[in-house]
Amino acid sequence: MYDEVVGSTGKLISPIRGPGTLGEVLVAVRGGTEGYIARAAEAIPAGSTVLVIAVDSGRIADVVPWIPLTPDPAP
Repeated sequence: MYDEVVGSTGKLISPIRGPGTLGEVLVAVRGGTEGYIARAAEAIPAGSTVLVIAVDSGRIADVVPWIPLTPDPAP
């Protein structure tokens, strides 16, 4: 199921302690913020920025740690 938050980043407000455990992520949506239950294949600490890669019908968001791209240093 497609959800408009797929591809968005959010802030993990409760940790995901490892595979099979759940946390909570806040995602900016339509000028506000919505909470989703979050799950991941790895542990992610609270306060981390994550990328939402999928959402199922139960408002459970699959997330991965967000690592922003940084430009290569100038020569």
